[in-house]
Amino acid sequence: MEKSLEQALAIIRRGAEEILVEEELIEKLKTGRPLRVKAGFDPTAPDLHLGHTVLINKLRQLQDLGHHVMFLIGDFTGMIGDPTGKNQTRQPLTRGQVLENAKSYKEQVFKILDPERTEVVFNSSWMEKLGAAGMIELAASHTVARMLERDDFAKRFRANQPIAIHEFLYPLIQGWDSVEMKADVELGGTDQKFNLLMGRELQKAQGQPPQTVIMMPILEGLDGVQKMSKSLGNYIGVTDSPSEMYGKLMSISDDLMWRYFELLSFRSIEEIQQFREQVAAGTNPRDIKSHLATEVVARFHGAEAAENAPKGAGNKFKWGEIPEAMPEVELQSDDPAGIPVPNVMQQAGLTKTTGQARDMMKQGAVRVDGDPVKDPKDRLTVGGPYVCQAGKKRFARVLIKPV
Repeated sequence: MEKSLEQALAIIRRGAEEILVEEELIEKLKTGRPLRVKAGFDPTAPDLHLGHTVLINKLRQLQDLGHHVMFLIGDFTGMIGDPTGKNQTRQPLTRGQVLENAKSYKEQVFKILDPERTEVVFNSSWMEKLGAAGMIELAASHTVARMLERDDFAKRFRANQPIAIHEFLYPLIQGWDSVEMKADVELGGTDQKFNLLMGRELQKAQGQPPQTVIMMPILEGLDGVQKMSKSLGNYIGVTDSPSEMYGKLMSISDDLMWRYFELLSFRSIEEIQQFREQVAAGTNPRDIKSHLATEVVARFHGAEAAENAPKGAGNKFKWGEIPEAMPEVELQSDDPAGIPVPNVMQQAGLTKTTGQARDMMKQGAVRVDGDPVKDPKDRLTVGGPYVCQAGKKRFARVLIKPV
């Protein structure tokens, strides 16, 4: 059913951090034609996590509104490496690595997007034709001073950290993608603002109407503090098993649950508001959280797997029933490798000493997220929360933050 302009805007605005320029978007929507919607992903790793799907979910919403979604796989830019938020030059990937990762990306995103209504494009198809002369002409369109206005470049420059010349090319190429794709709208994370606005500038220079930029927030990981990241261990992978995905979603805090509902759920705003009212009236938040976990698991694994996921997640804690409530402990680590498990157990108050923790580990009486931990050298990295268990009845939910 065709939606009114106001209904469409409400869907587009949901969860979005910023829309530039919203007035232009409204004028484009008034034309009634399907808009060309672009989102680019560099296949720098084979697996996506739920943080990546915040953008893909918004693409699906736009797709359902009747717009033309273009899923750009940055096989050319992936070999450069996006410098956004990095304090050092990324290691470039080979073309073979990029293409292998791209194949995995397509399989995962079509769990959300309708493949029949999605145009998949690769930016190598025009960047290889651009050639050296074209690249020089593109590079001449902006100055080094303009590039150093970008926060992460400016920080590295002030700290005398090297910036490779090819990193300056990255935002230009991302912007040129918008020119080639004649994008009406581009989606990206809030950390991509410089790159997204570059597309507007280059389109104007080429006589095209500038794209509207829709910036989505960066999803917090399981710790509720830092962005979801595989390197921090606070992520939920799209390829996680149903029980693992369900268990991780059930482990998030009650406050974080509402953030996940807004950005990961396809339930209506009205339905989510009803959930809030139920919790305010005394419903256990865990019951509401299970609706979110079931919906997300069903999206990636199907309804039957979602129905059975709680049993699989519960089996991990069969040795000692996990309580509804447990102490929540925040620890700090200045070591990238994290904190040894015996120290975690002692600092969380689950054992009196690290020695006692080591003895219990030998007996198989220490578990993290339901799995026995027997090696006292094992560490818990920054992130979490981790459900830590000593014996059958002592539990704590442990969050490890950087110093």
